[in-house]
Amino acid sequence: MNLTVVCVGKIKEAFFRDAIAEYSKRLSRYCKLNVIEVDDEKTPDECSRAEKDRILKKEADRIMSRIPDGSYVITLEIGGKSLSSEELASRVSELCVNGISHVVFVIGGSLGLHADVTAIAGEHLSFSRMTFPHQLMRVILLEQVYRSFRIINHEPYHK
Repeated sequence: MNLTVVCVGKIKEAFFRDAIAEYSKRLSRYCKLNVIEVDDEKTPDECSRAEKDRILKKEADRIMSRIPDGSYVITLEIGGKSLSSEELASRVSELCVNGISHVVFVIGGSLGLHADVTAIAGEHLSFSRMTFPHQLMRVILLEQVYRSFRIINHEPYHK
């Protein structure tokens, strides 16, 4: 399976980069992973709705230009569907069985995702109703995908 994570913004903190590198290494035995960062837009403190939409649209254009044709898109959103680790593993397995060879997870920036991105997604996934920094969300996503592959392959992993 090919797995791509398209995310808005760069990772500045070494501890996040280290965690991402560790899970990327662990995932390499289960899938081909590609993490793509697209530039985020500077967001003013007192931002109007029109300005927010303009920023989201610019980020959406960057995101969508990096999504390979024919891939299955899953957006990470607060309003998405919540799954347990076992349910996520089942879903990943189901995608493989159904012939989906390329899955793209999309993580938005500080303002979230534009409707253009959510409209092309086959699924909308939520890890919590809480808001997480996009850097931390990358780590959480990769850990959960790694956990999914361990579950799928009936391999031990702490609970």
